[in-house]
Amino acid sequence: MHKKRKIDLTIVIPVILFAIISISTIYSAMTYLSPDVGNLALKQAIWYLGGFILIVILFKLKNDYLYRNAWFFYIICNILLLSLLLFAPEINNSKCWFVIPYVGNIQPSEFTKISLMLVLSVIISNFRETTNHPTIKEEAIFILKTLIVIFIPSILTFLEPDTGSVMIYFIIYFFMMFTSGIRLRWFIILGLIILGGLSFVLGCYFLNEDLFVSIFGTDLYYRFDRILDWQNGSGLQLENALASIGSAGVFGHGYNNTPIYFPESGTDFIFAVYASNFGLFGSIILISIIIFFDTRLINMATKKIAPKDKFVLAGIIGMLLFQQVQNIGMTLGLLPITGITLPFISYGGSSLLSYLILVGIILNISNEKERSYNV
Repeated sequence: MHKKRKIDLTIVIPVILFAIISISTIYSAMTYLSPDVGNLALKQAIWYLGGFILIVILFKLKNDYLYRNAWFFYIICNILLLSLLLFAPEINNSKCWFVIPYVGNIQPSEFTKISLMLVLSVIISNFRETTNHPTIKEEAIFILKTLIVIFIPSILTFLEPDTGSVMIYFIIYFFMMFTSGIRLRWFIILGLIILGGLSFVLGCYFLNEDLFVSIFGTDLYYRFDRILDWQNGSGLQLENALASIGSAGVFGHGYNNTPIYFPESGTDFIFAVYASNFGLFGSIILISIIIFFDTRLINMATKKIAPKDKFVLAGIIGMLLFQQVQNIGMTLGLLPITGITLPFISYGGSSLLSYLILVGIILNISNEKERSYNV
């Protein structure tokens, strides 16, 4: 007789609070938005409703269904990424979205993150099961396979261009590989390669701009220029966001009262709108909910759970931590502005659906954690 599956309220309640905060803050952010964009708060509410339906479906299917079809999802996502470059309309100098009438813009890179987690989880789990004491050669072949898996969507996404998503791909990869049990020397080697590559790129950027442009092109130069401009604290977005947060005080200017305009108020800089409305006190509440949610996932990952679930959780935790720290950090002028949104809070149909799909996966893991596994 099957044990009745339960909904983990320690996961669901924070997500419901995220939904309330997200929809209400986006409504406040609409103060300075053009009427042409429509009612973004209502659209976000509809996306949340659709996401909750997906959670129910995934809860019925269970994670084994996703693992069995991981390669299928991965191939579909890569086909969609390639189709973007070939057929998608250019929006803001990027080909990141399919425009679907009466639905909105769909961004395949958001769902690619999930497919990467599933495929890497399957690859790592199979490697762990078939090699008890892998040799250096076996580990090298294993790492090469995983790098091929990560590089294909990374190249396609970079060409859109969407540097932020590529960064998240590699954050997911690093966290999952870190839990794979491979030798520490591989991370040292990888770190040295990345450090050497970044040193060369940044050296060209700062010391010889002409060489940088001739090697990497003007598009990448512009992206570097935008990211590194945060050091000067300049730019309309950052200056106005800092002024908005700094003037909010302890309790903020009040709900739906965002006195200072800044672009991307409903997406990249949603935290500035929230902090402007609710001040330091409200910001502490939101950050506390985020910390509680993340801590719950970390505690879940430390339990005795199925290997595939453990690796997927590692990817989810890495992605969420990176996006949360990066988004709030760039809003406060502490980190470069990269266009990375705040999970569950920023407006965006594709990103929100992808996060809620992950919530469905998490709820399944929570139900399976009591089973006995050899990890």
